[in-house]
Amino acid sequence: MKQFMYLFRGGPTEPSSPEQMEAVMDKWKTWMGGLAAKGLLNGGEPLQNEGVQVTNGGNTITDGPFTEGKEIVGGYLSINAKDMDEAVELSKECPQLDFPDGQIEVREIMKM
Repeated sequence: MKQFMYLFRGGPTEPSSPEQMEAVMDKWKTWMGGLAAKGLLNGGEPLQNEGVQVTNGGNTITDGPFTEGKEIVGGYLSINAKDMDEAVELSKECPQLDFPDGQIEVREIMKM
């Protein structure tokens, strides 16, 4: 098995009602629970909207994020899959794709 990282981009930028938020979270729990039950889930978390960029050899710190909402990384997940094709196939059921601008970047984790 290889390790892959899902980087989640897009999705809601404004808070939804508690009921809507609960429904979305239930979908995530179900999807992630299915991955965990198959032994494919390594972990992951949503990310806060606030952050900084460190550039210029560490000499420049700028508040961020700075890109359009659809390009902001909102969270990540690490999974196990036999290859890229399987990792992509597993991503297709992710609730992130329910959002009109929801995207998942799938990257293999390089062994060091």
